[in-house]
Amino acid sequence: MTDLIESDPVEGDLVELTVGAPAHGGHCVARLGGEHGRVVFVRHALPGERVTAEITELHKGFLRADAVEIHEASPDRVEPPCPYAHPGACGGCDLQHASGDAQRRWKASIVEEQLRRLAKLTWKVEVEALPGGLLGWRSRVRYAVDAAGRAGLLKHRSHEVVAIDRCRIAHPAIQELDLLKLEWPDADALEAVATTGGDVVALARPSGTGGTLPADDPAEAPTLGGGGRVRLSGPAEVTEVAAGRSWQLPAESFWQVHPAAADTLAATVVEMLHPTEGETVWDLYGGAGLFAAAVREHTHGRTTLVESSSVGAAAARENVPAAEVVEARVETALSRRRITGPVDLVVLDPPRAGAGATVVRSVVAAGPRAVAYVSCDPASLARDVATFHELGWRLTGLRAFDCFPMTQHVECVAVFEP
Repeated sequence: MTDLIESDPVEGDLVELTVGAPAHGGHCVARLGGEHGRVVFVRHALPGERVTAEITELHKGFLRADAVEIHEASPDRVEPPCPYAHPGACGGCDLQHASGDAQRRWKASIVEEQLRRLAKLTWKVEVEALPGGLLGWRSRVRYAVDAAGRAGLLKHRSHEVVAIDRCRIAHPAIQELDLLKLEWPDADALEAVATTGGDVVALARPSGTGGTLPADDPAEAPTLGGGGRVRLSGPAEVTEVAAGRSWQLPAESFWQVHPAAADTLAATVVEMLHPTEGETVWDLYGGAGLFAAAVREHTHGRTTLVESSSVGAAAARENVPAAEVVEARVETALSRRRITGPVDLVVLDPPRAGAGATVVRSVVAAGPRAVAYVSCDPASLARDVATFHELGWRLTGLRAFDCFPMTQHVECVAVFEP
């Protein structure tokens, strides 16, 4: 086989490709038909490899494919520790075929490329490892349940459930649960939680309770959508330990997925903001109040937290009683003046889509001296970096952390100043 083909490809075709650089989304870019040929996004490959790839999707401007045979392997290639981390199986991990160092270099290159392309900014990035290694870190896992009542994880870009014996990146306490050994004819999803405080909880969403079940995604620290969750085992309220204290939370509330992430990110936000006594603080998309509490330890000033989830807002009121908690979407709280400036320090920890131009403009208009931005998506971060720059602000610091080993995801903390 060669890079040239005589007819348009169809799904299932095998093509030989030389793989190029990583791209946002957990794949590498290749060209079918030479340097100016059709773009192919290839999973299960590494830069520089020559592979046979199976076409999995056809789109107007590009193709998707899985590398099914490696002819010339990268020196960074390793044997995946999970037997389900291969084409056609579980889609939860993107990078099990790469060494840990190669995974972090991959992620650094993605952050740099997104900043360069979307924010027109050249910035050298190093992704820092968290303690604990590449396996056994994931403290919140959601399993889908198939029509036969078997629990498992989803294939990549699919609703098809792959039955597994255990998830290798899951926390050891989650791996010990019997959720994957039993049948669940009356549930459409399960969730397992293992906290830094030693609690282990299993939840189920009964079939027919409504709501869309999004694809499992470690960067979103997901909980089961819809209503009617049933607690199968464990306490209703759990303990997390971070930022020098204990946190009491409902089992289904948002928390960082990696056991070391909350401590690491909170300490980084404080270090990069340099809070001082008496400064006022906004914690937007504040969740249970991790960043609000960490920064307020240094300011002892007025602290306002905005969180749209009723579960998160209630947890913030319980855990950070000194903060004013506003239960609302951040856009709504700012546009309807439920919170008003001036303010000294702002922390943004938005979901995958980012804060967006409207929120960034409102934050800048409030006149803080610095903004810390915690991001799980390099593309949305880069778009918001561009907006800050347009408004006369500059990126003055950026650190990146491998909070999601074996996956494409990376967490960044960026600081902006006027």
